[in-house]
Amino acid sequence: MEKIIIETTVMAPSNKVWSLFTIPAHITQWSAASDDWHTTKAENDVREGGRFSSRMEAKDGSFGFDFSGTYTLVKEPHQINYTLDDNRKVEIKFTSDANSTRIVQAFEPEQTNPKEMQQMGWQAILDNFKKYVEQKGPIETLHFEIKIDAPSEKVFRLMTEEKSYNEWTAMFNETSRFEGSWGKGSKIHFLGTDNEGKTGGMVSRIKENIPNQFISIEHLGEIKDGIEIMSGSGVEAWAGSLENYSFVDNNGATLLKVDLDSNAEFKDYFEGIWPKALEKLKEICER
Repeated sequence: MEKIIIETTVMAPSNKVWSLFTIPAHITQWSAASDDWHTTKAENDVREGGRFSSRMEAKDGSFGFDFSGTYTLVKEPHQINYTLDDNRKVEIKFTSDANSTRIVQAFEPEQTNPKEMQQMGWQAILDNFKKYVEQKGPIETLHFEIKIDAPSEKVFRLMTEEKSYNEWTAMFNETSRFEGSWGKGSKIHFLGTDNEGKTGGMVSRIKENIPNQFISIEHLGEIKDGIEIMSGSGVEAWAGSLENYSFVDNNGATLLKVDLDSNAEFKDYFEGIWPKALEKLKEICER
């Protein structure tokens, strides 16, 4: 079956394009072909064999449908292939230079509507994505670092081990803890309890884990009163933000570097609390 081709160039780097294209909190903001349609819910397990589903509805409630399928190829941040539930195949390629990303999308048409109409609809959604990315407010990357008189293996272990993690992150919340795995690709919850006894925190995934060298955490959604919230409620303002840890050997000691994305709302808080948290981690590692 001959595929229909649509394409656009987005003025943003590939990591930002990939995040905004794949994270549910963002999908619900751009996935519509016209102003009288919207996506009310999105779920996305971006891995080979993973499922995705978006609920697309007319704003007047007159019609709606699920756009869903299964991933057959995922090469972050370069390519996504998937098969829709009606067995049509879709291929999306992302080609980037320093400041822009070219997206080329090829899909097999369905047999009900004219090909020209399908091309216009899919292109309108892709154009809406381009507009959303390019109008997205800037996220600033904050940098913190500290020298710890302990080898990187020890710093890496104590930073992520449950008991010591709870201790050094208590600077953010006395009940700070995590649930899940630090393995690459794993889902993980970063949790705390508020003054009313309600559990809140972040839904995240471990984007990269190179033992004793590097950890990258991607934040995807939030937890309110023990419930995952993956879209709406302001989640789209920061979903896809990264928290990166680099462990650099320094003659038997470790230079720990932390780079994290922040919007303006949290910048002052992070700049005040992160140095204190790292001093606590240093204390734990040097005992």
